[in-house]
Amino acid sequence: MKLNGKTAIITGGGRDIGRACALKLASEGANVAINYFASAEGAERTVAEIQQNAGRAFALQGDLNTQAGVDALVAETVAQFGSVDVLVNNSGGLIARKTIAEMSLDHWHAVMDLNLTSTFLMVKACLPHMRSGAIVNLASQAGRDGGGPGSVAYATSKGAVMTMTRGLAKELGPAIRVNALCPGMIDTDFHNIHTKPEARKGFEAAAPVKRQGVSEDVANLVLFLACDDSAFITGTNMDINGGMLFS
Repeated sequence: MKLNGKTAIITGGGRDIGRACALKLASEGANVAINYFASAEGAERTVAEIQQNAGRAFALQGDLNTQAGVDALVAETVAQFGSVDVLVNNSGGLIARKTIAEMSLDHWHAVMDLNLTSTFLMVKACLPHMRSGAIVNLASQAGRDGGGPGSVAYATSKGAVMTMTRGLAKELGPAIRVNALCPGMIDTDFHNIHTKPEARKGFEAAAPVKRQGVSEDVANLVLFLACDDSAFITGTNMDINGGMLFS
């Protein structure tokens, strides 16, 4: 097993990509700490599935835009499992599509906190408990191409996550490797809520792979970056978009 005895924290682990990551890392022997904000049912179902397969896991509700929420998650992880070896910063979102003309300062700050500040807080809180290991951040294709209509704030926050990833790789190496993923069209609630069906069909027609991605596609790459298979990779922002953007 590639992560046997290691401990992984996965933020936003109650659904979609986060849930798939929790199941994938647990299947390779990791103890898994799952954070969720509103997806209690999905988080508890994920924990139950891991435990049914002889794994160790727990789920904890928390707002990772706050120091209290971050500290509670890290403290519970260390209390139950002893350390942190892998951090998957998956929580985040668009909130709503708004042009700059429509956007309030409160919306701007909310998007930055959700995607960028939470990543900063989680990394800072985990570092005292990480002797070595890997951090995997979830950025976005939007961080490369500016995103779709009304997503300037989201794209900007994800571009900042990409830059943070590069800086952290320099600062935390060699003991801790830091990489990020830039997913494109993945079949998740993000696109169920924010992307029109015709746009998704257009993606499928144009993509070289002729389909949308699924959460398990992303989880497979997270596992690769979390384990020693990627021991010589750090500071990268890996595309996973079905061939729709080459960087």
